[in-house]
Amino acid sequence: MGPTDQTPPKSAEQSDSESADGSSPESVDGPSPEPTRRLAVPDRLVSRVERRLARTDFDSPEAYVAYVLEEVLAQVESEAGDGYDRVDGDEVEDRLQSLGYLD
Repeated sequence: MGPTDQTPPKSAEQSDSESADGSSPESVDGPSPEPTRRLAVPDRLVSRVERRLARTDFDSPEAYVAYVLEEVLAQVESEAGDGYDRVDGDEVEDRLQSLGYLD
């Protein structure tokens, strides 16, 4: 999705799951796609995504960006407000092993 192949913005009559050309969006996770929306992304970021795409298993920039957003949001949300200190999984495993709970 570079500067020459941008699609026009969605009109008010189009649903969130319909592209500007009236077609259904590409599926990110399988046969039943989630409703989608268009977001404006600076060209410099689109270029970076397109360069990285070749080194991934993702079929489209949209799928890659959706994955990255999910991962970042999950991390931010988990750090934001659970009230507990983050603990390294290896530390927990070592402690359980030293207490005799793990072999």
